[in-house]
Amino acid sequence: MNGEFIDALQQLQKEKDIPLDALIGTVEAAMGSAYRKHFGVEEDIRVEIDTVNKTVRMFARRPILPEGAKADETTLEELKASGTVEYEEHELDMDDFGRIAAQTAKQVVMQRIREAEREIVYTEFSHRVGEVVTGEVQRRDARSVFVTLGKIETLLPSYEQIPGEPYRFGDRVRLYILDVRKTTKNPQIIVSRTHPALVTKLFELEVPEVYDGIVEIKAVAREPGARTKIAVLSHDPQVDPVGACVGHRGTRVQSIVDELRGEKIDIVRYSDETKEYLKSALSPARVSQVILDEPNMAATVIAPPDQLSLAIGRRGQNVRLAAQLTGWRVDIRGEADAALAAQAASAATEEAKEERIRIYELAKRLGVENKDLIEILQEEGIEVTSHASTISEEQAQMLETLLTGGEGTLQELEDGKLDLDIEDIDIEDIELELE
Repeated sequence: MNGEFIDALQQLQKEKDIPLDALIGTVEAAMGSAYRKHFGVEEDIRVEIDTVNKTVRMFARRPILPEGAKADETTLEELKASGTVEYEEHELDMDDFGRIAAQTAKQVVMQRIREAEREIVYTEFSHRVGEVVTGEVQRRDARSVFVTLGKIETLLPSYEQIPGEPYRFGDRVRLYILDVRKTTKNPQIIVSRTHPALVTKLFELEVPEVYDGIVEIKAVAREPGARTKIAVLSHDPQVDPVGACVGHRGTRVQSIVDELRGEKIDIVRYSDETKEYLKSALSPARVSQVILDEPNMAATVIAPPDQLSLAIGRRGQNVRLAAQLTGWRVDIRGEADAALAAQAASAATEEAKEERIRIYELAKRLGVENKDLIEILQEEGIEVTSHASTISEEQAQMLETLLTGGEGTLQELEDGKLDLDIEDIDIEDIELELE
């Protein structure tokens, strides 16, 4: 029986991939617990398993207490702390370990083994989050796909699946380990086929320059199943980052495209110069001009007529991915629209200019000297330097109201604090004051 028991432990070690020492420790604890429970004893039980001679022996031991010492836990802990505790030990007859006790021990052993197995799986995969692994599709339900990694089953949820990708039994797919969660049963390993980092990891596997750090993937923008853009930068002047990722006749990038079931991949050159980076991000379209609004992280891109639809992409996909890749808000305009917008802006500027009036024109209208009008404006806090300076028509009208009988200051007029009655104005008084 002992030999069969040892063989069973060794078989468990192979099947569950649990170290034999851990199994033996689990069995010892389980058998000791079952023995104490069955016989109602308080002694410490030590199980000795010899895998070489294939023997199992059980020993009961109790501490030898000093004369007069109380047999309680506090005394025992004090003796253990001082290192002076001694034990008397005697071997137990395994035949006395009855069927019920053996069954109890078996249940505890299996429970402990399952716990140890779950802990080993969790410990292993919790350190592998962010890795790419190859799994085999095992089964699927209405929403999720279950993929096995050796003996471990992982979960590919619907929201992590590439839209339209078939998952047939036995298919081998590469997966990105997204998360490992503890549950009441086995640890749940969540994997992904849509995460942008999956593309980065696939390039590390296929392109030695990326793996070695010579070529760096600076950013990834992805719409799973449709298109991906990656921005690459070379840290070696002699290595072309785009060429390294594409490979000879496109072999490197094509293997990744095949793995992602035909998802298109644009490899663009990263640049610290924002305009150049945006132009590159919009490839394969060629744009003629980029206008930046840096405070708002927005860019207006001008594209020739034959490149406009390509720059925007199908349903706006190309410009949307370029915006995700660069972090800038991108507005695509054709050259004709841009010219019309420029004309409108110029007309608005001219209109704004027309609404201003020069000092000498206003002085003539009011019948005052230029220098007197300049002094009045400066006193009112309006910056004018000569008769050729301009002020807005609104300011001119307010000044005219002030000089023709209004009380207070020009600023108060602008704030609407003065209520003037033009009928009460004495023109002769104003003329004398101006003289």
